[in-house]
Amino acid sequence: MSGKGNCYDNASVETFFKSLKAELIWRQSWPTRRQAEAAIFQYINGFYNTRRRHSYLGGISPLAFEAKVA
Repeated sequence: MSGKGNCYDNASVETFFKSLKAELIWRQSWPTRRQAEAAIFQYINGFYNTRRRHSYLGGISPLAFEAKVA
């Protein structure tokens, strides 16, 4: 975290949690905590970090971005 009074220190994390809630959490419910944890893990590693388009990458997925710069 940055110093006190810096309004931008949590912006990227807040954006991630907004996406997580809007794209996964608010659409489903799970009977157990373990199932919820597995779904969140799959969302992060199977979709968010690989296929979801990110505005800071110019609207392409992280995999496409890595292939483009490699």
